[in-house]
Amino acid sequence: MKLIEYADANAEVRAVYDDIMTKRKTDYINNFWKALAHDPATLKRTWESIQQVMGAGELDPLIKELLYIAVSVTNGCEYCIASHTASARVKGMSEGMFGELMAVVGMANETNRLVAGYRVPVDERFKD
Repeated sequence: MKLIEYADANAEVRAVYDDIMTKRKTDYINNFWKALAHDPATLKRTWESIQQVMGAGELDPLIKELLYIAVSVTNGCEYCIASHTASARVKGMSEGMFGELMAVVGMANETNRLVAGYRVPVDERFKD
């Protein structure tokens, strides 16, 4: 799929690109957005949703990036791992933090598979 560069984008896509660049204080549009630009409605909806989810809230922005990395590793999304690891580093993630995160992701995936395979019932005391 050809990525849609700013110069080749229609007005609707350019408006989203402009908003991304303004809010992120950059002159760069990454490939994820360029791919989504083939469907301007999806591009706009996804940009609006990601701002809402990853924006200010009760969770610290670095915690949100770490969660995004963890899910991306589990889902095998190389692009998301790379982009959110870069973002987490900007927000203060150290190499030690990344190593601990990967240990937790690996352990959670291993124990999740064991629980699923053994069909372990949930303890009554863990239920709401």
